[in-house]
This record gives sequence, structure tokens and C-alpha cells, in this order.
Amino acid sequence: MIKAQFLLAKDGTIRKLTLKGHADSGEYGHDIVCAAVSAVTIGAANGIEHLTGFDPVTAVDAIEGGHLTVAIPTTLSPDAAHTAQILLESLRFSLGQIQATSADYLSVTTNHIT
Repeated sequence: MIKAQFLLAKDGTIRKLTLKGHADSGEYGHDIVCAAVSAVTIGAANGIEHLTGFDPVTAVDAIEGGHLTVAIPTTLSPDAAHTAQILLESLRFSLGQIQATSADYLSVTTNHIT
């Protein structure tokens, strides 16, 4: 199962996304849940970089796969931060839609930073 966790600051802004695991909904190379999650997540991370002009802090497990972290720094300009939040909220919505039809393969949670 892929586990997506969004971490929110006290003001409700998304500060970090972590994806872990594998969907295992089909054979390697034919796993549609994995493909959907990968497409929307990488699209959002690339969109943040392209539209805000900064590189989100990312970590990827290139050896084992099944792990991605995207962190948003607190030092962004207000415009860049706003754009990043729109893209992250859109990503959270998209992942929620995938979870709605594939709950055996994807879990999306939202937690607050303590």
C-alpha cells in the first residue's frame, strides 16, 4: 500500500508530503494505481519548481523506490508560497480521488506538525 501523509503547519499550510510504499495493484509496469500516484505527485513537484522558481526540498529513494518526500521551506515569497499551496492542495485532492476508488492500495492522511 502507498501511504501519503501531508503535514500541515498551525496556520493550515501544507509544509511536507511523504509518500511511502508500493501499491501492488498490478504487475510491475502495469500497476495503474502506482502510475496515477506517481504522475500526479511528480507533476505537482515539477509544477511547484516551474511556477514558483524554487526547487522544493525533495528526497527520493532511487534504489528501493516507493519513497518520496517534498518539503516546502518557510522562506518563500508570499506569491511563491501561495502558488505552492494551490498545487499541493490540488495534489491532496487528486490523491484523495485516487484513494476513493483504490482504498486497498492508497491511504492519504493529513496531520498537523506539533
